[in-house]
Amino acid sequence: MSEDNRTLPYPEPDAEHPTLVLPGTGTDHGTTRASGRRRRRWPWVVLIVVIVLAGFVVAAEFVARAILPGIVRSLVIDQLDLPADQQLEVDADGILLPQLIGGRLDSLRLSTDAVTLEGITGAVDVTATGVPLRGGDLAGAQGTIRIDEDQFTSLLATTDLPVETVALDEPNATVSGSITVLGLAVPISLTLTPGALEGDLELTPVSLSIGGIEIDASQVGSDLGSVGADLTRPQRICIADQLPAGLTLTGLEIDGSVAVIDIDVDGAIVTDESLLEKGTCPAG
Repeated sequence: MSEDNRTLPYPEPDAEHPTLVLPGTGTDHGTTRASGRRRRRWPWVVLIVVIVLAGFVVAAEFVARAILPGIVRSLVIDQLDLPADQQLEVDADGILLPQLIGGRLDSLRLSTDAVTLEGITGAVDVTATGVPLRGGDLAGAQGTIRIDEDQFTSLLATTDLPVETVALDEPNATVSGSITVLGLAVPISLTLTPGALEGDLELTPVSLSIGGIEIDASQVGSDLGSVGADLTRPQRICIADQLPAGLTLTGLEIDGSVAVIDIDVDGAIVTDESLLEKGTCPAG
C-alpha cells in the first residue's frame, strides 16, 4: 500500500469528540421505563386489595347473618322458658358488621306462628330497636299478638259479661251466654266492637238479642233493669293480669276471625325478670 493511500487511525475520544449514546440504549431511559411499569401496576394492586377486602367483608356479613339468628333464638327461648323446639324467626335490619362492632343492633324482629305467654297462646310479631349486645335495656319494642276465638274468650272470662262462647267477625265480636231473669236462664247475645283505652280492653255494644230476638238498646234498661243497663254500656276491662307485666295493650281490633292485639314492650324486660311475670289489675 502506498504512502498516499494509508488508512488513518480513528481519533482518540476527547472533549472535542464526545461519544454519542444512541436513543434507547441509555441506563436512565431503562429506569424510566421500569418506573412507568410500576406506576401502571399500582392501580391494579389497589383494586385487587380492595376487592379482597370487600370479599372478606361480604363473607363476614354472611357469617354474621347465619350465626346471629341462632344466638338470639337461644337467648329468647332460655329467658322466656319456652320449649327447646319453639319455632322463632329472627331478622336484623341493615348491615350487621358495623352494628356488631358498635355493640348495638338497630332493629331486631322476632316472629312466631304460635307461642304461649302467661297462658295466652297466639302468633307474635315484635320489633325491638336499640338492642344492646353487651347487656342493658332495649331502646324500645312494639308488636302484635294475634289470637283466635278461644283465646279471646279466655280474655273475657273474668268479666261480668255472660260469656260462654265468642264469635269474631270483623270488625265485631259477638258474646253469647245466658242471664237469669225471674229465676229463669235467658239466652242472650251481645255484639261489641273491641278496642283499647289506657292499657285496658274496651268493648262498645253494637246490638243485643235476647232469646233470638233483637232488642232496642234503649229498652233494655226498662226490660232487664240494672242487668240490662250494664250490658248496654261500654265495658272497660283490665287484662294486665293475663299478660306479662312488661307488655302494655295499646290497641285491639278484629281482623277477619282473629283478634289482633297491639302491644308496647317495656325495654327493661330483658333485664328485669319481674316484667316477664303476670301483671296486676287495680283492686275493686
